[in-house]
Amino acid sequence: MKISSAELVISAAKEAQFPGTMFPEIALSGRSNVGKSSFINTLLNRKDLARTSQRPGKTQTLNFYVINDRFHFVDVPGYGYAKVSKAERAAWGRTLEIFFSSREQLKAVVQLVDSRHKPSEDDVLMYDWLKHHGLKVILIATKCDKIPRGKWAKAKKDISNDLNMQAGDPLILFSSETGQGKEEAWREIKEALFSKEQRGTSDVEG
Repeated sequence: MKISSAELVISAAKEAQFPGTMFPEIALSGRSNVGKSSFINTLLNRKDLARTSQRPGKTQTLNFYVINDRFHFVDVPGYGYAKVSKAERAAWGRTLEIFFSSREQLKAVVQLVDSRHKPSEDDVLMYDWLKHHGLKVILIATKCDKIPRGKWAKAKKDISNDLNMQAGDPLILFSSETGQGKEEAWREIKEALFSKEQRGTSDVEG
């Protein structure tokens, strides 16, 4: 995927702030220190478009990025480690429920998990919740450069089993350090965004 432009459109805290354009969208979800910002920056060939932080839970809005003036990446608040009040967490939950359950433009969700560790309870709950809403999920197992290549197959098998992944949902090992998995991730994202089944047209190529 050649990236000619990528910019943050809006950081939305409520549904009224969601962009009104009908660009197809890919949401990105994961616990707060899983490497979501690094994944976005690596895919888009940008150094700091999505800001990385040492403070878990920094992303507290849905950040809409417009890519090539044709589609959106939507970075949603990280789960599991955000140190926020119960009221703030409840507000996020309502906004995310609306987004994931009724956003017509949403074509798939990239869910990131850490390849080095067993999926957390929150990872499992999130995957199950997304599938409950009938969403296509692209699983990205980050930081695979931190484990020996000889253990990659086992890591994928364990993650798939622990999440009880459904057939048709891909699982990709990824490293923002080496670029491992970047092309495969783009292939799955492009298919979700622009396939005839998703869009009903054949006039878009990546």
